[in-house]
Amino acid sequence: MTHSGNRSTRTFKPKKNIPEGSHQYELLKHAEATLGSGNLRMAVMLPEGEDLNEWVAVNTVDFFNQINMLYGTITDFCTEESCPVMSAGPKYEYHWADGTNIKKPIKCSAPKYIDYLMTWVQDQLDDETLFPSKIGVPFKRNFMSVAKTILKRLFRVYAHIYHQHFDSVMELQEEAHLNTSFKHFIFFVQEFNLIDRKELVPLQELIEKLTTKDR
Repeated sequence: MTHSGNRSTRTFKPKKNIPEGSHQYELLKHAEATLGSGNLRMAVMLPEGEDLNEWVAVNTVDFFNQINMLYGTITDFCTEESCPVMSAGPKYEYHWADGTNIKKPIKCSAPKYIDYLMTWVQDQLDDETLFPSKIGVPFKRNFMSVAKTILKRLFRVYAHIYHQHFDSVMELQEEAHLNTSFKHFIFFVQEFNLIDRKELVPLQELIEKLTTKDR
């Protein structure tokens, strides 16, 4: 997309739905109910007797949907012109590679990078061998490493929104929504050690601010 005028007409990635009545749907409902209690540290913990892979899978889908929605609110402000590189402040710049279609990291605009990223994540989530939606279908051995890569990349969308578009978020009065979503995300990845600390550095101060009150 080079012309920013028709950017807003582009529909964003479809929401990934967890089938109603499935065990994963029950887990998602459990996650939503415990979130309502306001205690995020408790809400992210693995429910008793549940499978860690399944818990990570359900929450990864949920974070994808949340970030999708949050980024969707500011797509009009994230254009080739406003964001010619995918950055998180002046010190951090991300180049895209997915290891299959694009092997060598390419420098591209933020909207293009996020489009690549969300399309790539959607493809992983839609892959039944990676994210089985049927009961009793086992997760692959490498599931956790795939989930970690997805979450590491989703973090970059939060980082870009906070660093480059927080003014727009405030104008739209979405900051409480963004902060709650990001706080949930951070507590989750901290609980299961899913993202390397060095990857989180672009939002380190914010992470400290959001998490110290709840220790």
